[in-house]
Amino acid sequence: MSLDEIRPKSARAASPLTAAVSTARWIRSAGIDGEHGRHWVANPDPHGRSAVGSQPRSLYSGAAGVVLFFLELAGATGQEAYLEDARGGAEWLAATWRRDDDLSLYHGLTGTMIALMEAGWVLGDDRLTAEAAAIAELIVSRGRTGADGFGWTHDPTQRGDGGIILGLLRAATQLGMPAYEAAAVEAGLRIARLPVPGRRLGDVDGAPPDAITPGFLAGTAGTVFLLARLYGVTGDERFLGAARSGAGFVREVSVVGDRWAMVPHHVPQARELHYAGFCSGAAGVARMFYELYRVTGDPGDLDWLERLAHGVVDSAAPPRRTNGYWNVACQCCGTAGLVELFVGLWAVTGRASCLEFARTLAADLVARATDHEGRGYRWYQAYRRLRPGEVSADTGYMVGAAGIGAALLHLDAAGQPDRPRRVLLLPDNPFPAIPVPPTALLQTP
Repeated sequence: MSLDEIRPKSARAASPLTAAVSTARWIRSAGIDGEHGRHWVANPDPHGRSAVGSQPRSLYSGAAGVVLFFLELAGATGQEAYLEDARGGAEWLAATWRRDDDLSLYHGLTGTMIALMEAGWVLGDDRLTAEAAAIAELIVSRGRTGADGFGWTHDPTQRGDGGIILGLLRAATQLGMPAYEAAAVEAGLRIARLPVPGRRLGDVDGAPPDAITPGFLAGTAGTVFLLARLYGVTGDERFLGAARSGAGFVREVSVVGDRWAMVPHHVPQARELHYAGFCSGAAGVARMFYELYRVTGDPGDLDWLERLAHGVVDSAAPPRRTNGYWNVACQCCGTAGLVELFVGLWAVTGRASCLEFARTLAADLVARATDHEGRGYRWYQAYRRLRPGEVSADTGYMVGAAGIGAALLHLDAAGQPDRPRRVLLLPDNPFPAIPVPPTALLQTP
């Protein structure tokens, strides 16, 4: 029996856009309306629990990420109803964000700020923009200067100060507030002075306490991305020097072939475990190398981006599953994050093979979606590799359906170079916000 024969007919027929619309139908079914607006249950299954626990406002698994998805879907379809979904979520965030203490990008207030800025701009609502600015002011005020410099969490990675700094840089540009950039740069200088390679995992994801990860979300690559971004903003060579040091470590610990490269999950203990996804694997590390290329123009960085992409194609092409590419679909560590990588690479290089592989990945995503009684697409997955029996379907962005739907919308936009449109990218995504190669944009009808 072929794979097509066991797929639901609706899955076989779905385009990226229609799949995203079906995803929105399921997310809507998880909505809760109240006096402050709308939010969404992370896992609406009876007795269901979110893969990451309760983070109702977060970019990772809560309302902030769902708002971004509905804003994008409205732009892709022209349907005002999706703007109302986004508005309800943004109003709830604006009314309730003061209940949170976490300042981070993915799990806290920096992510809420990003969602409110985008919603305020798209919806033309100054109240939402004002609340985003209030969050930015709070974040800056919470920074502390210690013996080693200015910062918030003492964690230089994207999970800590790295993500906060990227959010403040975005806010400085979008809200026109140089003070936010100044705080971001000051905190970045503290990180630039830290020893590279970076951070000990300390029992994260089953790693030993003395492990070091070269990956993106909690490791060296994400910190290097930040330093490269700060170099691009300031031209300060201290940032570039630190970034080059960290990138050298990533190259040193990687496994390299004729045209490919793979990055270990952590060293020295897991040199043979190569994640494919964003958080700790090739999809995230590739962002680091592209950001370096973007700000320096060094072709060696672009070569490493392509090597990592080749490593994914050679080792993790659907329907294969490996220890580093298991039963997981989400943006964080699964297939949706790989779609983002290959759509971005298409926008950078214009190579048709990149877009075709993104479509292969998307077809695999759609085929694996569940659509109980036509209530919309959701993805059941084993979010944690070490707990393969712990399967759930979430609504959120980095861990669930909203982020998968966003990746499908980015692929849909890339497939229409004759109708270019802006997509909403998070601050740690360096690829073009119009996911179409410049050569295509310059072509005349």
